[in-house]
Amino acid sequence: MDHHHHHLLLLLLLWSSGAQAEEKSTESDDVRLVGGASRCAGILELKHLGEWRPVKGNSWTRKEAAVVCEHLDCGFPVSVGRREDASSSPTTWWISRDCLLSRSLLGQCAVSWELSSTSVFDITCSDSVRLLNGSSLCSGRLEVKSNQSWSSVCEADFDQQDAEVVCRELGCGPPSVLQGALYGEVEAPVWSKEFQCGGHESALLDCRSSGSARNSCSPGKAVGLTCSEGEDVRLVGGATHCTGTVELKYLGEWRPVEAIEWTRKTATVVCEQLDCGYVVSLGKRTGASSRSVWSISDMCTQLGSTLQYCASASFSKSIFDVTCSDSVRLLNGSSLCSGRLEVKSNQSWSSVCEADFDQQDAEVVCRELGCGPPSVLQGALYGEVEAPVWSKEFQCGGHESALLDCRSSGSARNSCSPGKAVGLTCSDNDVFRLEGGSNHCAGTLELKHLGEWRPVEIYDRMPQTAAIVCAHLDCGSIISIEQNHESSHRLTWGISADCVQDGSSLRQCAKSDHSSLITTLHCSDSVRLLNGSSLCSGRLEVKSNQSWSSVCEADFDQQDAEVVCRELGCGPPSVLQGALYGEVEAPVWSKEFQCGGHESALLDCRSSGSARNSCSPGKAVGLTCSDVDHVRLVRGTSHCAGTLELKHLGEWRPVKGFDWTLKTAAVFCGYLDCGSAVSIEQNLSSSFRSAWEITADCVQNGSSLRQCATSDDSMYFVKLNCLDSVRLLNGSSLCSGRLEVKSNQSWSSVCEADFDQQDAEVVCRELGCGPPSVLQGALYGEVEAPVWSKEFQCGGHESALLDCRSSGSARNSCSPGKAVGLTCSEPYDLRLVGGESPCAGTLEVKMGEWRPVYALQWTLNEAAVFCERLNCGSVLLKQERNQTNSRGTWWLKNDCIESSPDLRVCVTSGITDLILHLTCSDSVRLLDGSSLCSGRLEVKSNQSWSSVCEADFDQQDAEVVCRELGCGPPSVLQGALYGEVEAPVWSKEFQCGGHESALLDCRSSGSARNSCSPGKAVGLTCSEPDDIRLEGGASRCDGRLEIKHLGEWRPVDGSDWILNEAAVFCKHLNCSSVISVEARDNSFYNQTWFLNQGCVRSRSDLRACAASGFTYSILHLTCSAKQHTGGP
Repeated sequence: MDHHHHHLLLLLLLWSSGAQAEEKSTESDDVRLVGGASRCAGILELKHLGEWRPVKGNSWTRKEAAVVCEHLDCGFPVSVGRREDASSSPTTWWISRDCLLSRSLLGQCAVSWELSSTSVFDITCSDSVRLLNGSSLCSGRLEVKSNQSWSSVCEADFDQQDAEVVCRELGCGPPSVLQGALYGEVEAPVWSKEFQCGGHESALLDCRSSGSARNSCSPGKAVGLTCSEGEDVRLVGGATHCTGTVELKYLGEWRPVEAIEWTRKTATVVCEQLDCGYVVSLGKRTGASSRSVWSISDMCTQLGSTLQYCASASFSKSIFDVTCSDSVRLLNGSSLCSGRLEVKSNQSWSSVCEADFDQQDAEVVCRELGCGPPSVLQGALYGEVEAPVWSKEFQCGGHESALLDCRSSGSARNSCSPGKAVGLTCSDNDVFRLEGGSNHCAGTLELKHLGEWRPVEIYDRMPQTAAIVCAHLDCGSIISIEQNHESSHRLTWGISADCVQDGSSLRQCAKSDHSSLITTLHCSDSVRLLNGSSLCSGRLEVKSNQSWSSVCEADFDQQDAEVVCRELGCGPPSVLQGALYGEVEAPVWSKEFQCGGHESALLDCRSSGSARNSCSPGKAVGLTCSDVDHVRLVRGTSHCAGTLELKHLGEWRPVKGFDWTLKTAAVFCGYLDCGSAVSIEQNLSSSFRSAWEITADCVQNGSSLRQCATSDDSMYFVKLNCLDSVRLLNGSSLCSGRLEVKSNQSWSSVCEADFDQQDAEVVCRELGCGPPSVLQGALYGEVEAPVWSKEFQCGGHESALLDCRSSGSARNSCSPGKAVGLTCSEPYDLRLVGGESPCAGTLEVKMGEWRPVYALQWTLNEAAVFCERLNCGSVLLKQERNQTNSRGTWWLKNDCIESSPDLRVCVTSGITDLILHLTCSDSVRLLDGSSLCSGRLEVKSNQSWSSVCEADFDQQDAEVVCRELGCGPPSVLQGALYGEVEAPVWSKEFQCGGHESALLDCRSSGSARNSCSPGKAVGLTCSEPDDIRLEGGASRCDGRLEIKHLGEWRPVDGSDWILNEAAVFCKHLNCSSVISVEARDNSFYNQTWFLNQGCVRSRSDLRACAASGFTYSILHLTCSAKQHTGGP
């Protein structure tokens, strides 16, 4: 079972053990730095649920520390590291850097970490200086803090020596650019005096300043400063300065680098910094004991950040060695083994003129760089350059180990004609092999990289990635890919699909890993399809004597095609046509194939004795095999019902698919030549079994099953029920389309004259839909398919269309526009049970049977949809409650509900003891507003909704409505604010005292009104009801984010928030800009509010975005303490 589903099962178990959870919305976070020289330095601690703990995390850099510094209203992140502290708490809050940088609320990222650890975060922020809006941590508009207020600095009061002090204070290199308005203007306060630094001070506020004061600054004169990145890197212990163990000098201290998931592509940064050439090799080894290191992740550097920016202090035994070429490099190429050649001498790089460089010289360069033999040698292939030109001709023998070991001519050259600078492409020198299989194209995948053979784990397991490996091995098409679990972990090379499919070479993508998952491949050894739209289509090529040849159309027939499709693990051939997938000048297969159609491989077939050397244009065989893997439904009442099994790579297994709905199931019903999908369930097995995992997205995107299927283990398997004789095609939902009926294994349309309303009622019931709403010819397109030959004569009570009587007469054709198109109403029934009114209780849906609803991370937005469908008013409360025991539920996907009118495409069957409870208003609602607390007012009486006329509704009435809906006091009351409507108008004037709990509890006038002037229907905006706070921090703008929603304070889940999204909370708190956001781990599962980040960005009311849940991760937030004034 994969990590995602392990996590899902764990989440369900933990959720089901929690108490009833009412949904509400509030904020709060407490963060502090303790034990340092100031409040802006020290060990990072988070107070969550009343408890202060140190913080742990994975690979934090100054980028993450910036969030904390900002949160504390401190300045710039000067350093971040981990240090041992024996006195620290044995439990910590764990905060993921990915979550933190996704600008999540801190509480959404915090998870309790209960393993004893003395390693804690130590952060130093500048307490008085910061750079804002820059392109890196070392650039931006300068601000200085005094008396808890930040001020810009005027250009006239700041010079180069001042800049040197600031850059040093921030841990950056010397200033490189000092210019007014470089990073934007601002209306913030201006620093009042001129700085007079000597340049040697350690902090800007240590400098002398003038006695004169300044209150304003001319436009464009606020100081913008760019400091150089100021990092030193070196390779130590090697034969030259271009080889050895990587060390970085950061914050004045040299330490080895712990290189997390580095590839050769990553290590290029080091070689470039050292002005060395190309990355020849890299390797990781283990030292005798842990020591202080700078930890740097591949992910951070690949985003373009500098080494210093990505460095975090840590402890590790890991030692990382890099070897760069010291005198040769390739620039501007498409891979590490291609580019414009440059040679280094006397600390200067020079291009090489084409006339001074030949094939033997190229062989030496490619070998020196650890690449394969040269494949292309051509002037200006990778751009021209005005750099110096190497002055002599190389005269290599081809056996030398380095270009500068070669002899050279005595003559000198100072220039080179345009287009003549050497461009070189070396082949990729990685060595792959498949071990333990029946031939060299099958077995366990191994890669020799950096001199070491290791097994490979292909992270995504998709055949498209494996196909690249097959091509690399000069094998044919990919037939199968599997991941096998070994009994123990060992060193592996990990290769990600994203990297390979971006066009990078395999060795650029290889990462050193430690895994028990090993990839096994089976490629065809003699047949392949090229340039096709899928793995089962393309131009046919056959391999013999290590050479690939196209096949001429005249030498290849349908029986030959059947053999090829079977050999490649595809379905039967569907299209066989010359030049279907392009022409090619490659060799042509010399003989005619004479297959019987039963052979297992094309080269097992007999062939003619005559030979062919050429093929007419447009005659090279293009072949499309069907992609239909074998699927079946077993242990059901018919071949169209039961547990879904897939035969893939020669093996039948049940199918695992957690996120499936009926829309996904319909694809498989089509594969089985069955009718419409009626139901889908998750069957729980008594033990784990091998399964084919298939995601809904992959299937619904049109990919073939073999492209979507990956090997996995599971206890949950898909059970389907498809109709065997009726289907609706080309409709807008599962309950609409052109009607087709199946008889004798053939599908036929039905003529409108042979089908009436009673027949339609039977079909809609058989499909599990509601009663027919539209019955019309050609509603969903015409078709030339066969037409059903007799008239249906249903009574309307039958359970299936083919159970109905039919006429004796036969029909063979149908007039154009007369094929039956049918729309059935949506099938589901909704109800709220066990509550005080029809608009409150446990939500249940009837789709064949009544079941409660499981709703993972629903917000009030999704819940509002059901209040509306139940003809209730606005949503007031959403709760997750525990059943006494697990039973069948309908799982509803929250990202589907608002966008689809057909619930069946959002529903899958599951088992859980956590179910949804809703409370909707039963008599009042606000429509078409920008939030749950705004809209056009409507009131319900006698099951009918009416607008209210402005003349019949005043401020006190509005206060009652806002309170009834759980919102804050009314802020805007205005006619037509949210549109006009022709609906009925409420007939009497409301006369509320303002203290009532519901609008219909108020007195009303005796007079009646039947109409309302245009623009006079009441539009109401209530203020947002959320209370938010930051708890346990150094100020009211710092701490654990908590939200009070419907009377209950809870922390906010801290997963995946980033600063931009967290800024909304600072605004709610009337604080200034967000400084830091982090997720801190709690020691136990807490009831929290999950806030949907997309919703938070687009809405003003937090409660519409909040879902109740349990998590370890709690969001901590630091905003600048200066009050928000409404400015940008």
